[in-house]
Amino acid sequence: MACDEEVNCGRRRLIVATAAVGGVAGVATVVPFVASMMPSERAKAAGAPVEVDIGKLALGEMMTVAWRGKPVWIINRTPEMIASLKVTDPLVSDPHSDKPQQPAYCKNETRSIKPEYMVVIGICTHLGCSPSEKFETGAASGISPTWPGGFLCPCHGSTFDLAGRVYKDKPAPENLEVPPYRYLSDTKIVIGEDKKEA
Repeated sequence: MACDEEVNCGRRRLIVATAAVGGVAGVATVVPFVASMMPSERAKAAGAPVEVDIGKLALGEMMTVAWRGKPVWIINRTPEMIASLKVTDPLVSDPHSDKPQQPAYCKNETRSIKPEYMVVIGICTHLGCSPSEKFETGAASGISPTWPGGFLCPCHGSTFDLAGRVYKDKPAPENLEVPPYRYLSDTKIVIGEDKKEA
């Protein structure tokens, strides 16, 4: 009788010990597996909003920043650049930005919050090439004697005005995309963060 109780006690201890070791091993296996499904800090940073200081951007200059692995162009447009948009209105395929390539607050003639600053993703909407800046006007641009300034995609010849609107009869089907953005101050913007999200 005493022997049976010792055997049963030993079995119970063995079962409890085995279950405990199995539970620890199970948790040790599951934790790294679940952790691997969480986005890394690098992945979080790649999609995070980007704060940009535009205070030193001179009139007529463009800067490029990266957001979500894409080039974002910011141009401090001159009064002449802004005036050229009225000239290009009849020449572009979507002059009133009816297609949704910009947030609602940028659905205006300049496709921007403030007319002097253009903010667009610098990727052609045709096949994803990066257009080149062609800010020189007229024959000096190498495009045409009447060129008012803008961008030329070197891959298939799509042209865009200084609001990122695509010219008619070009391979690109849509205007350059305007990312969500907002102003923190007169000299700082956040790309990738909307007014509503702020």
